[in-house]
Amino acid sequence: MCVSQRRGRSSPGLHLILLPLLLPLSFLSSNAPLAQGAIDIPPNYKVQNMLQPPVLMETPESYTAFSLEDVYLPCEASGIPTPTFRWVKDGEEFGAERPAHGTLRAEDEEPLSSYRGSYRCYASNALGTAVTQSVQVTVEAQPVLLKQQRVHKRAHEGESIILSCNPPKSSTPPHIHWMDKKMVHIKQSDRVMVGLDGNLYFSNLLKSDSRDDYICNAQYSAARTVLPHTAVRLTVSASNDVGHARKPHLFRPIGSHTSVLALKQQSVTLECIPKGQPTPKVEWTKKDGSLEETGGRVEAHGRWLHFNSVAQGDDGEYECRAFNDHGSTAHSFSLTVEASPFWVKEPQNLLYSPGETVRLECQAEGIPTPRLTWRLNGELLTEVDEDPRRSVSSGVLILRDVEFADTAVYQCEATNKHGSILLNTYLYVVELPPQILSSDGVVYRVTEGGDVVLHCESFGSPRPHVTWEGEERPPLLSDPRIALLTNGSITMSGVSHEDDGEYTCSIKHTNISISAHLKVYNHTVMRTGPQHVRALRGTSALLDCDFHKDRELLQYQIVWRKDAQKLQESSPDDKYTFFENGTLKVSDIQSDDSVSYSCEVFTDLDQVKASGSITVVARPDPPRDLSLSDVSDHSVTLSWTPGHSHNSPITEFLVEVREEQHSEEGGWSWVRIRRVPGDFDHVELSLDPYCTFRFRVIAVNDIGHSDPSRPSEHRSTPPSVPAMNPAGVRSESTNPKTLVITWEEMDRRRHNGQGFQYKVLWRRAGGTDVRWNHADVLAPPFLVNDTGTYEPFEIKVQAVNSLGEGPAPDSEVGHSGEEEPEEAPSGVSTSVVNSTVRVQWNEAQNVRGFLLGYKIYVQRTGPRAGRVGRSLRRQEREGRAERARERDPQRRPEEVVALVNSTTTWREITGLQLYSHYKLSITAFNSRGEGPRSPPHHFSTPEGAPGPPASMRFESPSEKSLILYWTPPEETNGVLLGYIVQYQQEVESKDSLWKMETIRDPGVTHSELDHLDPSSHYIFKVIARTAAGDGPPIRLRAATLLEGVPPSHISIVSSNTSLNLSWVPGERHRNHGFVIRYLRKSPGCEWMDTEMVNSTQGFYSLTGLQPGSNYHLMIKHGNDTQWENMTWTIGPVPSVMPGGFAAQGWLIGLISAILLLVLILLIICLMKRSKGGKYAVKDKEDKEVESEARPMKDETFGEYRSLESDADEKRSGSEASLNESKLGSDDSLAEYGDSVDIQFNEDGSFIGQYSNRGPVPHGNESSGPASPVNAAPPPPTAPSMTSVLNRPI
Repeated sequence: MCVSQRRGRSSPGLHLILLPLLLPLSFLSSNAPLAQGAIDIPPNYKVQNMLQPPVLMETPESYTAFSLEDVYLPCEASGIPTPTFRWVKDGEEFGAERPAHGTLRAEDEEPLSSYRGSYRCYASNALGTAVTQSVQVTVEAQPVLLKQQRVHKRAHEGESIILSCNPPKSSTPPHIHWMDKKMVHIKQSDRVMVGLDGNLYFSNLLKSDSRDDYICNAQYSAARTVLPHTAVRLTVSASNDVGHARKPHLFRPIGSHTSVLALKQQSVTLECIPKGQPTPKVEWTKKDGSLEETGGRVEAHGRWLHFNSVAQGDDGEYECRAFNDHGSTAHSFSLTVEASPFWVKEPQNLLYSPGETVRLECQAEGIPTPRLTWRLNGELLTEVDEDPRRSVSSGVLILRDVEFADTAVYQCEATNKHGSILLNTYLYVVELPPQILSSDGVVYRVTEGGDVVLHCESFGSPRPHVTWEGEERPPLLSDPRIALLTNGSITMSGVSHEDDGEYTCSIKHTNISISAHLKVYNHTVMRTGPQHVRALRGTSALLDCDFHKDRELLQYQIVWRKDAQKLQESSPDDKYTFFENGTLKVSDIQSDDSVSYSCEVFTDLDQVKASGSITVVARPDPPRDLSLSDVSDHSVTLSWTPGHSHNSPITEFLVEVREEQHSEEGGWSWVRIRRVPGDFDHVELSLDPYCTFRFRVIAVNDIGHSDPSRPSEHRSTPPSVPAMNPAGVRSESTNPKTLVITWEEMDRRRHNGQGFQYKVLWRRAGGTDVRWNHADVLAPPFLVNDTGTYEPFEIKVQAVNSLGEGPAPDSEVGHSGEEEPEEAPSGVSTSVVNSTVRVQWNEAQNVRGFLLGYKIYVQRTGPRAGRVGRSLRRQEREGRAERARERDPQRRPEEVVALVNSTTTWREITGLQLYSHYKLSITAFNSRGEGPRSPPHHFSTPEGAPGPPASMRFESPSEKSLILYWTPPEETNGVLLGYIVQYQQEVESKDSLWKMETIRDPGVTHSELDHLDPSSHYIFKVIARTAAGDGPPIRLRAATLLEGVPPSHISIVSSNTSLNLSWVPGERHRNHGFVIRYLRKSPGCEWMDTEMVNSTQGFYSLTGLQPGSNYHLMIKHGNDTQWENMTWTIGPVPSVMPGGFAAQGWLIGLISAILLLVLILLIICLMKRSKGGKYAVKDKEDKEVESEARPMKDETFGEYRSLESDADEKRSGSEASLNESKLGSDDSLAEYGDSVDIQFNEDGSFIGQYSNRGPVPHGNESSGPASPVNAAPPPPTAPSMTSVLNRPI
C-alpha cells in the first residue's frame, strides 16, 4: 500500500551535496546493535546523493618478493566522492597520489631491491581518510642450489644413521621431500622418517635400505621453485653385531628439555625421533594435565605431537618417552602460548545527528597485552589539535555535541611484540528532512483484549517529534494503555471494542500526517478442549476441539499436535482423522500414542490452544526372569521381574505350577496355586515330595491378564513316606454276603515315592474279635466274601510306599450287600378332603438293608355313579369298555406313584378326581429294590362342582330370537342337576340387568330366547350344576341374524369359457338362495338360469360359455332386478367352418364324441369333489360324536409319576369308535346334540360346512338354512359378521 503524506518545507541548512547518481544506502545498515545516539537510515527512506566517507575494500599483506612480478600491494576503497590514494614507505611519501585506485605494482625501470621496506596506504575524500595497516615487503634472490659432490655413506646393519639435507636458506622455509630417481617418495615408518629439519633418519638399518638414489627435494612455494639435491648412496653391510640390541636414544631434540614458544591459533609441532634396536616406540604425555584435554594429536608414527591451532589451554609441560625392550629415554617440552593482538570489541561505522554524544569503543587483547593508539584521518591523535569535546580513556574515544565538521575516519591500532592490527571507523554527522515511512490508511485488526501496534514509523535527523490523535477521544498518550515508541508508532494494550475507530499520526511543525483505522473483533475462545483420555490398545479415541470465533473472521485453521509435532490428516481408515467440527480421531491406538495432544486454532488475528492426552492402557506384559532361590527339600522361593504395566497398575500375580514327573508330556497341565499382591515380586512355595515342578507367573491389571511368563527351570524334590491317606473310604457292596471296600485313588503326585500301594484293614463292628484283617492292593475296590447280609464292618485304608507307611487312618463303618425288603408296610390309613388324600402307615420292618424310602401307588378305579340323563346306549358302551379293561391287564387304568423318603410315614396326595373310587398300596425299597406291596386300601373322593360346559353355539331363526346349544361339561365331578342360562344386553352404560333361565333337566342342552333386540349384541353364559354347587360358566357374545338378500355388488373376472363372480356376504345376514340369469348376445340364444346359489358363499363360477362373446347377466329379487351387468369372455370369436370341412361328417362325429366324453368326465369329477367334501364333514361329525362317548381320561396328580401310559385309553377309545360306527343308526344324532335342530341338503350333508364363513371356534357353530353347494371351490373372503358375533368371550 502506498502512503499518502502531506509534507511542508524541510528545515534549512542541511549539509547535502547533490550528485548525479543516487547513493546506495546499504553501507549505512549494520547487523550489530547501534551505539547510543547513532541513527540508522531505514531502507524506505527517500534520500538522494548523500556523501559517504571512504571505506577500505582491499588491503595489502606482508610478503617476500623474488622478482618484480611479485610486487603487488592492493589498496581499494569505496566512498562518495571517490577517494584518492597515496602510499607511505618507511615513513616517507612513495610515489604520486593516485585517483580512483590505489593498488601498487612494480615498475620495470626500478630494481627489485628498491621495493624492500614498510608500506602504508591512505584513502581520502572530503569526509575523511582511511589508513591500511603497515605491511613489510621482503626482497630475496631466487633460491639456487650450489654444486655438490656425490655422497656415499656406508654403515652396518642395525646401526642408526642420518641422511642430511641442507637446502639454501630463505625467509620462506622450503618443504622437504625425500624421493628416489623415479620421483617416488621414500616410504616412511617408525624406523625411517623425515624430521622437521628435513633430514632423513634411520632408527636402525636393514640391508634392504641399501640404494643409490636417496634424493632430497626442497620445495619453495613462495618462489615457485623445487631444488633437487645430489643423490645420496647408502650401502648397508652385514654385521656380526646385528643380533645385539641397543636401548633408545634421541636423534632430536638434543638434551633433556626444550622450550617452545607458539602463537595462539597457529600450528606447532613437538618432535621426538629415537634410534635404537629394536625400533623404539614413542608415547606422549602432558605432565601437568591430561593430553586428551588439549588440542594435540599424535602423528608421524608417534614421533610428532601436532597442534593444528594452538590454544591458551595447550600451554604447559609435555614429555615424550622412547622405549624398547632394553630401556627408555625421555625429553620434556615447555610449551608457552602467546598471542598477537586480536579484537574483542570493534567500533562501528555509524551516522549521528548533530548535537549527539559519540562513543567509539575499541578493545583488543593479546599476550603480552597490546598497546592501543588512536588516529584521526591517519594522523596520531596526539599530533592533532586538542578539542575539549574529545576525550580518550582505556580504548574509549568520546566526542560530545557533535556537528557536521566532526565527520571523519578514526583509526584504532593495537600493537604488541608479535604484531599489530588496525581498524578504520567513520563518524558521520548528517541532517535529513523528516518523513513518515509507514503506509497511510492502513486498517489494523485485533481481537478484544489483545495488543496492537499502530505504525507511524518516522525518520529524520534530528529525530522528528510525532503526535497521535483519535476521533472524538481525549489525548491518546494520557491513556496508560498506550505507549509511544521511538520510531513514532504507538502500542495499545488491552484493546476493547470502544477503541474501534480512526487515528491520525502527524509530525510536529509540518503538515505531514497519515491515518490508521482500528477494527476490534471478538477473541477466539476454546469451549471444549481435548480431554485426558484412557483407551485400550488397538481401539480408537476421540479428542474434542470445540471453539468459538468472531463470525467476521472467516479464515481459520485447526492444527493438532502430538507431543509438539504437527499431525497430518490421513485417509479415513488410517491413523488420524480430522472431522469438520475439529474433533480428532486416533485409530488403532498403540503404546507410542500415549503422549500429550494439543489443539491450536489459528485465525487471522489470534490463536487459542488447549491440551489433553491419551493414556494407552493394555494388558500387562508377562513377567520375566523367573528364578528359584532358598531351595530346600520341600519348599522354594520363586522370584520374577514384572513386565510393563501399560499405564494400568498390576493388581496381582497368579502363580501356576506344572508337575511333569508323574504324567506323559501330552498330559501336562498348568494349575493355579497362589495369588500374590501386585507390589510383590516373589513368593515362597511348599512342594510335594517325589515330583518335578516348573512354575510360571501371570500378571493381572484392570484391563486383563497378561500372557504367561516363560516357565522357570525344573525343580525336583526327593521322595518321602506318604503324607496323607486316601479319602472317601466307604462300602459299595451290592451283592448279599459280600463286603466291597472302595476309596478315592490318590493322585500319583501324592505317592511321595516308589512302590506305592494301599493297605486295606477291616473287622466286624461290635464283634468280640478286636484284631484287624488287612491286605495290600494297588487300586480299589477290595472284596471280602462270606460276610452275611447287611452286616456292619469297621474299615480303613492306609497309604504305603517303599519308604514306609502314611499316617494312621481313621476307621469308617460300612455294610455288606443288601437284599430286597421282606415285608410290606402295615397300618395303612387314609383321610380325604375334597381332591386331597392324606395317607399314613407304620415304619417298614425287616428291610434287609438301608431303607431308602417308600412308594405309594394310587389308582382310580372308576366314578362313583353314572351321569343323570345319560342314554342307555351310552351306559351300555361304558360298561362294555370297563369289562374289556378288566379282561386285558394292559388296558387297566394308569397308576400314579409317589416317592417318600425313609424318615417320613405319611404323605398328602393332591389333584385327585372328585366323585371317584380309588385304591392304593405302599412298598418299602432299598438299593436292591422294592419289597412286596401292602394290601389294597380303598377310598372315595366326594362330589364337587362341575366344570364349564364343553362347547356352545347358537342359531337365529328370526331377527328377534336366538337358540343356544351347548354340550355337557367334560368333568361333571358328581351328578348333574341341570343348567343356568344367563344373558345380558350390551349397552353403553354397561349396567343392563342379567336375565336368567334355570333348566332342571340335565338332559336338556339348548335354550330358545325370544324378544331380543336385533340392533344389539348380547353376552350369554351357561353354568352346569351339581349338588356340590355351580361350576364356572362358558361365555359367548352374539347377536341375532337379519333377513338375507341377494348380492348387489359383484366383481367379475373373465376367462375363455367362464365368468368368475365374487361378492362380500352381509356380516349379519342369514343365507338367501338366488338364481343368476344370463344371455349370450347372439342371434338365436335364449335366457338361461343357474342352479340355486347361496348368498353366504361369496363366489360362483359361470362355466360352459363361448370365448370372445358378450353376455348379459342379471339377478332378480322377487319382481325387482337386484343386479345386472354386460361383460365379455376372453378369446377369439368362433368362426364358421368352411363348406368343405362341414361336409366331412365323420370328422364332426369324432369331435362330438370327444366333447361328450370330456363333459362326462367333468361331471364325474365335480360329483366326486362334492361328495368328498361331504364325507369329510360326515367324518368330522362322527368324531365329535365319538368324543362324547369316550370315557373321561383319568387325571394325573401333579408331581407324581404315572406308571402306565395312556396308550390303553387311546386304543380303547378307537375301538369304541369303531364299534359305534358299526352300529349305524343305533345312536341318534339327537342323543349327542341333545335334540339339536340339524338341517341337511338334498344329498344329506350339513349345510353349515359350506356356508363359507371360515373356521369357527369350538362351540360357536352357526346353523343357517339349507343352501345348494356349487361345484367350484369359493375363493377366500373376508370374515362374515356371523363368525365375528360367534366368537366366545
